[in-house]
Amino acid sequence: MLEYSVYSIMTGMLISFIAGTSLTWTSPEIGYLNATDAGVFDGSLTDDESSWIGGVLSIGAALGPFVFGYLADRIGRKYTLLSLTIPFGLSSLASAFANKVSEFLIARLITGLGVGGTFSVLPMYIGEMSLNDHRGILGAAMNIFICTGLIFTYVVGTFVSNILAFNLLLAALTGAFFILFLLIGAETPHYYVQKNKHDLAKQALLKIRDASEDEVEKELELIRSEIEKEERGSMLDIFRNKGSRKAFIIGSGLVFFQQMSGINAVLFFAQVIFEQAGTSLKPAYCSMIIGSVQFGTSFITPVVSNVLGRKILLIFSAIGMALSESILGIYGVLKDHDEDSVNNLNFLPILSLVLYIITYNVGFGPVPWVIMGELFPNSIKSSASALATAVCWITSFIITKWFSQLAHTLGQGTCFLGFATASLLAGVFVHFVVLETKGKTLSEIQVDLNK
Repeated sequence: MLEYSVYSIMTGMLISFIAGTSLTWTSPEIGYLNATDAGVFDGSLTDDESSWIGGVLSIGAALGPFVFGYLADRIGRKYTLLSLTIPFGLSSLASAFANKVSEFLIARLITGLGVGGTFSVLPMYIGEMSLNDHRGILGAAMNIFICTGLIFTYVVGTFVSNILAFNLLLAALTGAFFILFLLIGAETPHYYVQKNKHDLAKQALLKIRDASEDEVEKELELIRSEIEKEERGSMLDIFRNKGSRKAFIIGSGLVFFQQMSGINAVLFFAQVIFEQAGTSLKPAYCSMIIGSVQFGTSFITPVVSNVLGRKILLIFSAIGMALSESILGIYGVLKDHDEDSVNNLNFLPILSLVLYIITYNVGFGPVPWVIMGELFPNSIKSSASALATAVCWITSFIITKWFSQLAHTLGQGTCFLGFATASLLAGVFVHFVVLETKGKTLSEIQVDLNK
């Protein structure tokens, strides 16, 4: 029988499904918004306006960690995850009834707040609720829920062409998460210890662990000793000692390279990418294939992360992304110079992006968030996670806002060769900088960081 902590974590992960639906929202919806027969904008939406609707989510996501990271320390991890339903629900309702570019921009900005909060608070929640042996598996499982959300929007968003109906459906799913997690979710014992509520911490452990009272007392004492020896820190404390600096460099570096691989350009503008690449399948179907592959491969990392280790997965992922994006980049450059030279190779865009998604999804997709939940000491966990997550989404904004313009100016192939180069550099970064955390307690990780 599974521990109650697993049920609580798995229910909490439903918020990452909601975040996943938000990430691919633009891929089907932009086309429907700008359709000349029944779209809200009737073909008048410019490329610049489309790129802002796609990119503004990342601005909100860069701000979200600071808002919800603060709440995580004030009202607890559970109620902070519940509060994420506010931006997701409001933005879905706003998108359902919006009819101006400015209204969609505001809705997507609000969505971003929820996305950023999810990516900073949920790994923290998973890390604190999990046993050491399960932490890697459960942390990587977050990606399964994200990928389920991605493919949900690719498929349902494509076939439900009514903007109002689709966004009301997203609002209803957000409400369903709120009810389920309110009833099933538990607060982390770490939060209670931080607030000197040791009786509540013990009750929480007795609820979430399938263990005797003596075993619970031992774990509670370990949590208490970890937290009490750490003074509460500010954001400046991230940079005041060797271990915290190294943790921040690793965490922010991983999510920086995650975004520099071009993942959100692929997710946000999948249909546009396939249209420009001239693939032999309909772009909408190509997007569904990409989503299906991402969903299918999301089950791999939870199985192998505790066997192979984080670093091996990340290096394999970096090499695979570089190879697949190089293929697409070379194809795009050849197509731009002589379209006839690639007439018999129009299967390559979908093949290379399938390979990219597979290799991304077994490493650089989920593993940075697993490591993020393990690296930071409790004294700076909220502020450091918020700042590192902001680095992720600022990078995402730069990529998604200007991808379309750069692809138009330099060519889509050149852009993907740039992403391939960044992926190679990611592998170098992992080899020389990233710490292996497999099988280590949070205390042991802190000792290794401070060596």
